[in-house]
Amino acid sequence: MADNNCDCWTFLKRGVCNSSSSTTHSANTIPRTSLVYDAATETRCLNASNRELFPPNEARLSSDNLDPPTSTKTKSPRQLLQFTFQELKSATGNFRPDSILGEGGFGYVFKGWIEENGTAPAKPGSGITVAVKSLKLDGLQGHREWVVEVAFLGQLHHPNLVKLIGYCIEEDHRLLVYEFMTRGSLENHLFRRTIPLPWSNRIKITLGAAKGLAFLHGGPEPVIYRDFKTSNILLDSEYNAKLSDFGLAKAGPQGDKTHVSTRVVGTYGYAAPEYVMTGHLTSKSDVYSFGVVLLEILTGRRSMDKKRPSGEQNLVTWARPYLADKRKLYQLVDPRLELKYSLKGVLKVSQLAYSCLHRDPKARPTMDEVVKVLSQLQDLNDLAILSHHSRLSQQGRRKKKPEGSKSTKDSPLNIGKHRKDEIKLQLCK
Repeated sequence: MADNNCDCWTFLKRGVCNSSSSTTHSANTIPRTSLVYDAATETRCLNASNRELFPPNEARLSSDNLDPPTSTKTKSPRQLLQFTFQELKSATGNFRPDSILGEGGFGYVFKGWIEENGTAPAKPGSGITVAVKSLKLDGLQGHREWVVEVAFLGQLHHPNLVKLIGYCIEEDHRLLVYEFMTRGSLENHLFRRTIPLPWSNRIKITLGAAKGLAFLHGGPEPVIYRDFKTSNILLDSEYNAKLSDFGLAKAGPQGDKTHVSTRVVGTYGYAAPEYVMTGHLTSKSDVYSFGVVLLEILTGRRSMDKKRPSGEQNLVTWARPYLADKRKLYQLVDPRLELKYSLKGVLKVSQLAYSCLHRDPKARPTMDEVVKVLSQLQDLNDLAILSHHSRLSQQGRRKKKPEGSKSTKDSPLNIGKHRKDEIKLQLCK
């Protein structure tokens, strides 16, 4: 085991992670098929989302996770702070249960405080607020992902990627220290909050996340994120989105290579069908996952929800027919928004989601193209509710009503067939 003063990059170069315990399975054991699927094949693949993506004891574990970008071997990474276990224990109040921010397969994330100019712990409410990810002591998968995360976030810097401040490697302890994201995850805002996330915030978050992926894909040494989902999109106090959790990130194909072959890891419901079926990984795999998140943002539904009827449990399977028909788009919109959304924005987001979810990965847009489309949707003010009021006003002028006899049919609160027909007409224009 590395000593306490071991620099992380020296630790990486020693190859401690490349243990002989790596799995014997490989991408070559996955049956290869065409990368373009008909509806029936894709449906079978998507419906498999009701099962685990991988065996329970191998969740999120892949022997190919250990290859950081080539530049980690040739360039000096950003200087990361190296914490002692005792410093982080004190910073989090002895890892108090009430300081837990979240939990995953890796372990817990705790809220803590450190001094501004160093690694020393600070009193709660002072210094810098941080998030401390503590990996399970008994998990090889956690150690491997820990190494990958340090390798990638130690050198990748972008406003839409969460900032890694430092790490701790001491005996069996593996911890990572990140900037604290005030508003938590997009998943919480979409599915666990009683107050619906406003449309304007949804567009802002979507654009920020898209810029993060575009940055990863667009460098001279592209990176495939491989686990794009709402729980990995974190928000600061201004609803700026930042991608987190790079444990499954993978260096993308370079030169004349069209893809990299890997074991299938990730999260069902978000994983691209061609990747699940062949193990062929490209940047377009991330684009598909982005399309799924677009649907979640548009509909307020989870990518996989077993509590819904059988035909609606997989979001992509349920939504695809609506995406292909302008007359049905209104049925996709999160009902909690109550007409407080842009009609043009809904149309553009729906069209973009449809393109990102194309069965042929080559037909999907690049993330740079996605960013261009989303950048045009930030300031749209054609709210559905304004259109609704305008129509009511026009009807009132055409037909004068007796004083005090207001019809409930024309009420803005009426969300029945009258409203749906109106939105349908607006979206079809």
